[in-house]
Amino acid sequence: MKSKNLMVLESIHMKPDADSESTVITTGELGQWIRSGKIWSRLFKYREASLLVSRCHLLNRPFLCALALRLLSRGKCFIKDAYEIIQPITWVTLCRLFFNFISDFIRVPFRLRHHQRTIQGLESAISTDEPKVLRLEYPPLYLRTDLTQKFLAGGSITHTAGIVNNLYHFASAPVVFTTVHVPDLAANSIHEVESDDRNRNFTDILLLETNEQILKQSKSKYAGFRFSFIYQRYSVYNYVGVVLARHFRIPLIIEYNGPEAWVGQNWSKNFKYESLIDKIEILNSKAADVVVVVSQPLKEHLMERGVDSDKILVNPNGVNPETYSPEVDGSHIRRKYDLNNKIVIGFIGTFGKWHGAEVLAQAFGLLIQKHPQYRDRIRLLMIGDGPTRAQVQQELATYGVIKESILTGIVPQEQGPAHLSACDLLVLPHIPNSDGTPFFGSPTKLFEYMAMGKGIIASDLEQIGEILKHDHTAWMVKPGDSESLMIGLKAMIDNPDMSQRFGKAAREEVVAKYTWKEHTRKIIEKLKERCPCD
Repeated sequence: MKSKNLMVLESIHMKPDADSESTVITTGELGQWIRSGKIWSRLFKYREASLLVSRCHLLNRPFLCALALRLLSRGKCFIKDAYEIIQPITWVTLCRLFFNFISDFIRVPFRLRHHQRTIQGLESAISTDEPKVLRLEYPPLYLRTDLTQKFLAGGSITHTAGIVNNLYHFASAPVVFTTVHVPDLAANSIHEVESDDRNRNFTDILLLETNEQILKQSKSKYAGFRFSFIYQRYSVYNYVGVVLARHFRIPLIIEYNGPEAWVGQNWSKNFKYESLIDKIEILNSKAADVVVVVSQPLKEHLMERGVDSDKILVNPNGVNPETYSPEVDGSHIRRKYDLNNKIVIGFIGTFGKWHGAEVLAQAFGLLIQKHPQYRDRIRLLMIGDGPTRAQVQQELATYGVIKESILTGIVPQEQGPAHLSACDLLVLPHIPNSDGTPFFGSPTKLFEYMAMGKGIIASDLEQIGEILKHDHTAWMVKPGDSESLMIGLKAMIDNPDMSQRFGKAAREEVVAKYTWKEHTRKIIEKLKERCPCD
């Protein structure tokens, strides 16, 4: 059946009420249509075209999105947000958005030069800064400064909650200043940044301008406050933590999760001012009193860029072992997906390019192809959604195992443990970086799997292979090799006692070494080492 309607989603985390007559894509896929020229074969193809967003006035690239939507629809065309605000896309609307586009375009060189001068000034200023004194009787200030759509789940949510909810053990409950909503934070107070609709047509400038918005609101909100230190989860183009740490004359901790220009080139989308991104990352790293990284490759990367090794703390991610536990009940998930009396192979994630979800799909297909006696006994439960989902579905279809597989889509963060509990085996099929550079991640799912006490099959890749030990806490396989993964799956299915032994050992290991409380303790100890307490 040909689709009559087109529905475009700002985020994969949205769950639209779409019917069988609708084609559903993300704004990223719409961008691919435009760049590849596929949009021309779809001109005025759809009876209705809609764009679902979190907030109408905060849509990125509004003119291009609206124009593309108008060209794809021969009839009704509109933008709708989570607050049920509907903005029809008429030619008058397009004219207004075009005027805003031109205004933003004219401002680009002036705003870019402003931020370049600001960064140059900060580079000079931090070289003469005096040592900071740590006063733990005051609350810390936690900064989260990325601009992203509302999301329901993911490693970044887990990490933010893990730090914020454990700081009070070693300092005070923090004050949280954030650009995105993060649920279930045990904070002293939480302030969410109020964004405006300026510069939305040029993403790189929008991200730079976010510095000004955050600084203006934070200095106004916290005038007269005393903080012990600032902890910032670094985000691309952002230097807010450097400015505020100098303003309040307090120590700065930067959480650095990877080179953003490289991430843009290889995993998401290219940024326009990559040299400026690099300068801001180095500025943050050199201005910080402590830089927290999740893996040794990231420490080596920063050292190559001239960052003092003494300030860098390698601190793998962690887990809340009470939330992720063998005691979690997943029976309702098994009933929901008709998994009773089946051996369930599980995966949870955002289907990123590094997750290897497509390798797992291929390995599952190979397992049933080579050992057809498993077809009625095993099921694949893939929890999440993301860029490689279409590739995963293609692999499952190629091997004829669609009926034996369940793709749940994104589930809320709080439902993750129950879904993992519904599984018998859990898989980390991560793949190496395509350019040959070391894999620098520390997957939160690694620690969540360990805490669940389930049998684990995992890629023997960098930190994953350092934390998990073959034939002790997991069955390790060659990264990116579906044949090796298939052999690992078969070995664990055929040896349930071995699977239970691995799960028990993994649970003991993660509780002893990799909780979020322990992760946070190491950060504060490093800060005390670097900055004397008053």
